[in-house]
Formats: sequence, structure tokens, C-alpha cells
Amino acid sequence: MLSRPFRRLASTAVSPRHKQLVEDFFYTAQSVPSIVRKQFLDPNQIQRLSLTLNRPRLYRVGQILENEIPLNGTPLAPGYHLVYFTPAALPDHLGRDGTDISYSPAEPFTRRMWAGGRIDWVKENPLRIGDEAIETTKLVFAKPKVTRAGEEVVVVGVKKTFENAKGLALFDRRDWVFRTQLSGLPPSHDYSESTGSDDALLPLPDTSQKSRDYLQTAVSLFRFSALTFNAHKIHYSRPWCRDVEGHREIVVHGPLNLINMLDFWRDEQADDFMIPQSISYRATAPFYAGEKYRALLERETDTTSIKLWGHNGKGDVKVGMLGDVVD
Repeated sequence: MLSRPFRRLASTAVSPRHKQLVEDFFYTAQSVPSIVRKQFLDPNQIQRLSLTLNRPRLYRVGQILENEIPLNGTPLAPGYHLVYFTPAALPDHLGRDGTDISYSPAEPFTRRMWAGGRIDWVKENPLRIGDEAIETTKLVFAKPKVTRAGEEVVVVGVKKTFENAKGLALFDRRDWVFRTQLSGLPPSHDYSESTGSDDALLPLPDTSQKSRDYLQTAVSLFRFSALTFNAHKIHYSRPWCRDVEGHREIVVHGPLNLINMLDFWRDEQADDFMIPQSISYRATAPFYAGEKYRALLERETDTTSIKLWGHNGKGDVKVGMLGDVVD
């Protein structure tokens, strides 16, 4: 009788040192007052975001944005607030990877990735171009976790509120996962100059659901980084991505995918001025420049599920981001 091979599973228990580091970080960050910032929602940001997204019009009926900026009073499309209240830090106050470290835990947890979050809109009071808005940011949690592979990580969540002259406009909770810095890449890493390599030949899911394909480039990612004043090196430095972070190519921004999901949702509405009640979303794997990926949209009664499918670099496809939009 053949015995079943024993498979040793990685421990998922949080170590005392890991737990204490996160508790110290949370205590220190919680003792700092909420960050409150005021900003004029200028039309230039929205014009340039819409063009970066390859959308010549902000809405179906409206100005051609290559020729002119949108008018004051125009509602921000869902998710477009992400190009305002960008990080305002001196170069010396950024992390080694170029990130804003306002809510970053201590070393060795220095590799940040956008993990997910939730946005709730006040439908009766959308943010509009020309508003003077107030953003208030506060840390809401920091959790030590151990992945199924046995990797220690820190998950950090912040809550942002956005207000205009009429009051509250939206809540925005953002979650990041911080991983430890790599001590060295395994010798199995073999990067092809042709991004995606054999993966480019793989078929993406093809179902009866509505679908939309995306292919980000170094140019589109640079423009989005510039719009969001985001100096995170994973979005523009191939050497950093490969030699320091272990990615096979520069990484597509999580917020960019979030905006594209919301644009897909509103393009399916009879009225594209419609604002959802909420979106809950989660990023599960990165997407890379030069590799096509596909959004699949499934509509239920008052909820729309959107999944982004891409290549996993190992000859297969996977879901890299998913969101649920409530009308």
C-alpha cells in the first residue's frame, strides 16, 4: 500500500515580534490627528484623466476634451476624485520605493501594494468641478497577517471623507498590504524582453457576459502616475520591478483599474451621469504593462459584479481584481 506523501504546510500563526511591530505602529499613527486638506477641484485634472483613459468625452453628450476643459459644475464621474488630494511630500520624505509613507509601518514591511477598499457616494451631493473640497484622512486599522505561503505581511486601512460646500460627498476606505523587502530573487526568475511571452497567446475568458479588454503601456502608466503625483517605482522603473520587487514588468496601478471598472459600469447604464451607491473591491494579483487583460461584467438586480482576468506568468489565467457595484 502506497503511503500518501506528507506535505508540510507553512505556519499561518502571527509571531509575537510581528504582532508587536504592528501594535506599535498603530498606536503611534492613531495618536496623530487626522490629516485634513482643502483643494480646488480644477478642470485640468479631469480633462487629462479622461484623455489618459482614451475617453475623448467625459460623458456621452459633452465637450470634446482634446479641445477644451470641462465646465465648472460638471459632476465628477465615479472614481475620478482619485486624481485629487495627491501625496504632497518632499522627495526626502518619500519611501525608498517612492511611496508616500504617511501610513507605512516600520521596516522590514516596505513593499506596498493596493489591496482593496470600498467607496460610498452621497448621490444627492456629488463632487463637481470647481468645488472647494475638504479631504479628511484617518487610520482605521493595522493588522498583522501571515499568508498561506507563510509570508508575514501588514494590512493597513485608512478612511477618507470628502466634503464640499453642501456637506459630505463620499466615503473612501483604502486598504494596502505591506510585504517584507526581498533578500534576493530566486534563480528561477527568467524575464523575457517580450512582455507576457507565451502568455500573450493564451485565451482570456470568453463568456456570454459583457466584456472589455485593456492593454496598458509604459506611456499610459506614466501619465496616470503623473496625474496622481505617485512616485511609486513599480509603475515606471523596470529595473526596480524586476531586481527589487520581483515583478516581471512594470505594474498597473490599482486605482487605474478601479476607475476603469467604474467607467465600464456607468457605460452600461441608460444614463451615464448615474452615480452608484457603493463599490467594494479587492485586488488579488498584479497586472502588467504590455499584457492584455479582460473585464467581465455580470448584472444582477441592483448589483453589478466585475472581474478583471489576466495572465499569471505561468501559462494560465487568473482573476486579478474584482468589484461589486451597488446601484
